[in-house]
Amino acid sequence: MLKILFVCHGNICRSPMAEFVTKHKLNLINKNAEIQSKATSDEETGNPVYYAVRPYLDGLNIDYSKKRAQKMTKQDGDYYDFILVMDSNNLRNAKRIIDEKNYFKLYRLCDFTPTPKDLSDPWYTRDFDACYDDVTKGVDGFIEFLIKKNLL
Repeated sequence: MLKILFVCHGNICRSPMAEFVTKHKLNLINKNAEIQSKATSDEETGNPVYYAVRPYLDGLNIDYSKKRAQKMTKQDGDYYDFILVMDSNNLRNAKRIIDEKNYFKLYRLCDFTPTPKDLSDPWYTRDFDACYDDVTKGVDGFIEFLIKKNLL
């Protein structure tokens, strides 16, 4: 089974949003993958999904109640097939955590959209609508990529 890890700074906003949106979208098309999200920092370890993200997931009828922030580990680089980060800072920090032999697994989520870019952090911008829109576009592009490559 394909294993996918989404990564952001704290694992309370962008990466859990991407994790649960992906699970939802794969369920809709009857596809399976192991999907998780983690952080490059330990600042939020143990904290639940950020309150401002919850309405977006509630709208998809997604149960995120057990999700708690956790930091990625060196072993995650070996375990996951794809590691999708939200921005260039996450990319740099993820490279500090995993072995160089696994760098080929790292992508920015929005690299799978027609306009590759960093996905801005709503913790700072407070624009959760734009974040959700970018996450959805990135997830859609990523799923399309996986299907074209016969990985799903």
